[in-house]
Amino acid sequence: MEENKEIQNQKCYEKYLETTHHLGRILTLLVLILLLVVPFVIGAYLSAMPNLPAAAKAFAGVGLVYLVSGIVEYLIYVPMLGTGGSYLAFITGNLINMKIPCAINARDIVGVKSGTPENEIVATLSIATSSLVTILVLALGVFLMIPLQPILQSPALQPAFENVVPALFGAMACKYYREDRVVALLVLAVMTLLYCFVPSLIGSASMMVIPSGALAIGLSYLSFRKKSKVTA
Repeated sequence: MEENKEIQNQKCYEKYLETTHHLGRILTLLVLILLLVVPFVIGAYLSAMPNLPAAAKAFAGVGLVYLVSGIVEYLIYVPMLGTGGSYLAFITGNLINMKIPCAINARDIVGVKSGTPENEIVATLSIATSSLVTILVLALGVFLMIPLQPILQSPALQPAFENVVPALFGAMACKYYREDRVVALLVLAVMTLLYCFVPSLIGSASMMVIPSGALAIGLSYLSFRKKSKVTA
């Protein structure tokens, strides 16, 4: 009886993954088409089409950076988010500052592991909730922008707006730094010194994810080997 139930659950899960991939591919393709077509439609309607050769040349320089970043993000985030969560996250965006922390916190609260069907469901639900909340907050921001404009432009609040990004990433980093302070501080120190001695790398932050991530993985592996020898 239990074996039949497990087989049935596995078939349902496989059907779920198949349906998710089918819908995810269609919606991803639709979003890509809209992202590419809408600007050209608006440009044609307003008779304000850009110089396409110049735009392609400019895009080539930026696109190479984001191509590497996109491949790295795909390889890192998909195992964490699962099928449904990955499609939702990559379509709606804001992965590193919203979707990833939301999915990880939900996974930790529920107590599931990456790569399991439970993590698949938890990650999908958490990212969907995050997307809906984001849409709601943006809608409220648009409707309240004019009434709140005098308050938002107040000189007393300007320092707060100037430090939103450092505060956001500092709060996110705190969670991960606490898990292994030695590795986190070493990577932070190395990257800080690198940026101080080579300031031009600041403009290539996406590319620097690769060496910093490799350094963190290497240090974590050495720490794991050291702990394994001690316990053995």
